[in-house]
Amino acid sequence: MRREDPVTIREAVRGDAPLLARLIDIAGEGIPSWLWQRNAGPGETPLHYGTIRAARDEGAFSWRNCLVGMAGLRPVAMMLGSLVTEPDEEEIAALPALPEPIRPLVELEHEAVGSYYVNALAVWPGFRDRGIGSRLLAAAEARGRALGAQRISIQVFSQNTHALRLYERAGYRVAGRRPILLHPCQPWYDEDVLLLLKDAG
Repeated sequence: MRREDPVTIREAVRGDAPLLARLIDIAGEGIPSWLWQRNAGPGETPLHYGTIRAARDEGAFSWRNCLVGMAGLRPVAMMLGSLVTEPDEEEIAALPALPEPIRPLVELEHEAVGSYYVNALAVWPGFRDRGIGSRLLAAAEARGRALGAQRISIQVFSQNTHALRLYERAGYRVAGRRPILLHPCQPWYDEDVLLLLKDAG
């Protein structure tokens, strides 16, 4: 990316699915591919499984719920977000059976009912620290407001200080936390996952 390349944000299209799968795995610190591996069919790679999921029209991880950050004509970033609805009895009852690494994340999501949840935000390596993440976050907040959300929510590992600083500069504040349940994806994180909230304005 050259400094003069314009940064723009657009709605994702189905053809972005391979990029979305790669970037959500970066945003999730490897948790997505770890989960995809558990569900992939014989001979199917985790990334292929994730790409198929991103190409769906329905579901939380769908291209329809994503924005893409562009550096000139090149897609280099993504945001996945959706409104958090009240969990039903079945979802609450299923919490103890969830894979341990994602259980704290789902518990915190349930604490942000009514918010627009920025589930994932990632910028491709080599294109960071150039304002793309901030632009994408602002676009996510605008989408949340357009959907009628009163608050915007984000989760971040407490030791991911770079991302935490970005969110705090944007006005987010810690509203909840859960201890991390360790797994092979991010052994360097052993403290908490944080729920951050901000008034939609």
